[in-house]
Amino acid sequence: MNRDPKMWARLGHALAHGRQAQGLSQGELAERANVSIGSVQSAEAGTVPKARMPYTVPAIAKALGWPPGSVDTVLDGGDVPGGWVDAPVQPLIDEERLGEILTNSMVRHMDGATGAEIKAATKAALDALRREGLI
Repeated sequence: MNRDPKMWARLGHALAHGRQAQGLSQGELAERANVSIGSVQSAEAGTVPKARMPYTVPAIAKALGWPPGSVDTVLDGGDVPGGWVDAPVQPLIDEERLGEILTNSMVRHMDGATGAEIKAATKAALDALRREGLI
């Protein structure tokens, strides 16, 4: 079994992406795979097992529709089922421009808001987008 933390992180990201692409919550995937939600969370986090491959990881992959052997294939650097690939992502819009767009929109649509309130609301929106990894 491959114990490379980078490959387990890659597997976890692929499992999470597969779940999200199907519109499933972690709980729904856990139920579908007949495993605990903790097992789904651990797999998606890319946690390297202490000993052998947990039975839960292939069960989660199977519940996502991955063919048998896909977990080992992904851990060995092979293709992820469903066409997902590692690719660098470049933001479509920079943070400064996004802030301008949010501020201008709020100015146009928030009657009676002060400049300070609009600035605070823009900052809060940008902070939320940062927490989600969107910017």
